[in-house]
Amino acid sequence: MLHAQERPARDNGHNRHQHYSVGLALNEREIEEAQRLRYRVFAEELGARIRSRVAGVDADFYDPHCQHLIVRDESDAGTGKIVGTYRILTPEAATKVGSFYTENEFDLTRLQHLRPGMVEIGRSCIHPDYRSGAVIALLWGKLAEFMLKREYRYLIGCASIGMADGGHNAANLFVQLIDSHIAPLEYRVFPRDRLPFERLVTGHAAEVPPLLKGYLRAGAWICGDPAWDPDFNTADLPLLLPMERISPRYARHFMRG
Repeated sequence: MLHAQERPARDNGHNRHQHYSVGLALNEREIEEAQRLRYRVFAEELGARIRSRVAGVDADFYDPHCQHLIVRDESDAGTGKIVGTYRILTPEAATKVGSFYTENEFDLTRLQHLRPGMVEIGRSCIHPDYRSGAVIALLWGKLAEFMLKREYRYLIGCASIGMADGGHNAANLFVQLIDSHIAPLEYRVFPRDRLPFERLVTGHAAEVPPLLKGYLRAGAWICGDPAWDPDFNTADLPLLLPMERISPRYARHFMRG
């Protein structure tokens, strides 16, 4: 791995913010480093069952077709390591591969007419030592720039809620959010393995994961009932964010360029 000062300047919108740098991965080595971070968080920290050919690497069928957004810590102490990542699947790449990853969990038939302008984001992952908010802000800012430059109009993806408590928080959260954040009927999708949230609701106030809270504040809709992902042991909420719905506060923060 080259040191920060030895890496070639990125020609894909890479820029620096304080001691961080953010941009799209340029080669397989950078992608694998991001995948190792994903494995550390999803498998080692959260207990997901990761099936991979390479030990310590979270890689799947979709990864070669995705663009991988990465944030590095360029401080002396950080030594240029990747501390945050997102993967992006464009509509053109989804057509080439045959589907979006989200379609493994949800029937997206009602979103068919949006596909030419619809980008899927996923595998959001931040190193446990860097979860103060700065890294996710950099990822979102670069993602917004990616969308605007290429004139894509919709973001889709899943917000995952851990089910270590048996799914009660996920069920309570869905019930708590559904009235104010449910998508219009024409944008509803349907889980292939539906979480039976009605049987899990306890009525207690739910804890909202920070990433989901950010999506909803930005203007995202929840497009239907949660799906259960047995490999990651999460309840996954389908989200759709039309770029035109991004709140003015988020637009000022992430799209000032």
